[in-house]
Amino acid sequence: MGSDAQRCFGTGKEFYAKSHDQEWGVLVHNDRQLFEMLCLEGAQAGLSWETILKRREGYRCLFHQFEPEIVAKIMDRKLEELLKNSAIIRNRRKVFSVRENARILLKIQDEFDTFDTYLWGFVNHEPIVNHFEKIEEVPSRSAISDEISKDLKRRGMLFVGTTIIYAFMQAVGMVNDHLIQCPCRLNSKI
Repeated sequence: MGSDAQRCFGTGKEFYAKSHDQEWGVLVHNDRQLFEMLCLEGAQAGLSWETILKRREGYRCLFHQFEPEIVAKIMDRKLEELLKNSAIIRNRRKVFSVRENARILLKIQDEFDTFDTYLWGFVNHEPIVNHFEKIEEVPSRSAISDEISKDLKRRGMLFVGTTIIYAFMQAVGMVNDHLIQCPCRLNSKI
């Protein structure tokens, strides 16, 4: 879709370009997919997105395709085993946070019916469209990511700092930060 010269990021590597062109900024309203992206963004903390993309299938396999009801029931013993598997980032806090966040997500679903309704409510159920010309103009956080982060932390979620949440918002289309010249900008809203 996007040429390397016009693409916001992901140039030079096909799998990275595919992520940019087909996923980043596309609206997500499925609770399982939202949970997956939240977990992957949390796993990225301190690492590159490329590192996470290379392990994405490992995460999907080991965390039951990110089905919150299943993940919430994973026993400590199984999480300890996962810490030995190089298919994912073997950070104890990050691995155990996936289960804890699944448990919190289920409580949010009980309160709001869906995780989607809860999250998208922060942006009045419409994506925020920014108009940046250079990647250097794109912020790493916003007042809304601050608000979501604060609320998720209050509820007990882990690895949901404002920078992680802003990256999550970009990834699931809550914020459209495709640069003005990017061919994906117009295609990100479905």
